[in-house]
Amino acid sequence: MNRQQILSYKEMYPKGTRVMLDSMDDDPRPVPPGTTGTVIAVDDIGTIHCAFDNGRQLGICPEVDSFHKIEPEETEEPVMSM
Repeated sequence: MNRQQILSYKEMYPKGTRVMLDSMDDDPRPVPPGTTGTVIAVDDIGTIHCAFDNGRQLGICPEVDSFHKIEPEETEEPVMSM
């Protein structure tokens, strides 16, 4: 990964960004697919460190793992109107 790609990840995934993991195949204890989390930081080698909602903290490797940014309304429970 080159410096420009790393800077791009830092801009696209600032601290507090919500993400959902699609797959993590190259980890002995992967986070399950569909798990959501919050970006803690993007380090200088491009790993996106996340605090997942299931209590795990783990780095996502963009060139290996599959994930996507989510908008808050994707994880909120529907509001019931009266």
